[in-house]
Amino acid sequence: MDYAVIMAGGIGARFWPESRQARPKQFLSLFGSETLLQATLSRLNGLVPPERMLIVGSAAHEKLLREQVPYLPPENVLLEPQGRNTAPCIAYAALWIRKLGFPEARMLVLPADHFVGDVGAFQRTLRAARELASEPGVMVTIGIRPTRPETGYGYIQFEDPPLRWIEGQPVHRVRSFAEKPNLATAERFVKSGDFLWNSGMFVWRVDTILEALRRWAPEVLEPLEALGEDLTDAQALGRAYGLLPKISIDYAVMEKADSVYVLPGDFGWSDVGSWLAVYELAPKDAQGNAFEGSVVALESSHCLVRARNRLVVLIGMHEVAVVDTPDALLICRLARAQQVKEAVDRLQLWNMREYL
Repeated sequence: MDYAVIMAGGIGARFWPESRQARPKQFLSLFGSETLLQATLSRLNGLVPPERMLIVGSAAHEKLLREQVPYLPPENVLLEPQGRNTAPCIAYAALWIRKLGFPEARMLVLPADHFVGDVGAFQRTLRAARELASEPGVMVTIGIRPTRPETGYGYIQFEDPPLRWIEGQPVHRVRSFAEKPNLATAERFVKSGDFLWNSGMFVWRVDTILEALRRWAPEVLEPLEALGEDLTDAQALGRAYGLLPKISIDYAVMEKADSVYVLPGDFGWSDVGSWLAVYELAPKDAQGNAFEGSVVALESSHCLVRARNRLVVLIGMHEVAVVDTPDALLICRLARAQQVKEAVDRLQLWNMREYL
């Protein structure tokens, strides 16, 4: 039996001004009509039934979450009282599935705000991963074959040759995890041929991840496990979350654990980390422009414009992003799109909360 666990508690500060505290990145429609969260669930069709899809998100976004996925049972939306990164999120979901009576179920853990171009290849990789993860004690992660020396991703080093093949998918033992590198290190990683991008997708049995948390990160598991039947009580859950560290599952478990395996994925993946990523994935005209809304462009090329509120006119502009919202306008070089988060930090510093 499989459960999908969709981690939907992110902030998405790099997508300001569209992404706000009240409606962060995973609730945005960046590619077509579906939001990133809705698209994440859609690509699981035929792999996991809706009644076994769980979303873990912020209690502050309860209304949004339920509006986005009205076809899910209400109890399948798990609400965190505060953000504590991915390890507490995963521990909460695993304890919930065990509480339902399925400690041997497999968990397909996926971020809510990524892009996948080839759904068929994505599902084939997940099918192989869940077969491997059926074995007790085995933890599986999905790595992405790097196409460039990216400094914005973590990396996974794997052992070669593959230990085995499952449905045409090679299975490698993980040698090490590496945090986001500088450019020279990223170039070395890509050149070596034995590194993959860390996608943040995992597959394991419920009892496997709970035992790993108990061994490697008891400070994450114990306050939640102590709740017992009170796991459904918002006040008790809030008190437990107040005791939890902010820690990723990579730091808490994956970098320490044994029996960790990686399957290389090749399915047009992006973590959609900035407006530059949106530009790269969007359809473009003959001048390399990606426009949405009312836009007139003269002698302009390789620009991203999202103009849903009024006409935007570009004259002699190249490689810029323009994102127009009713109360705020972003204009930046696409190459500097990562710095949007710095602008959001500045707004917080200046107490300009109405724009956050």
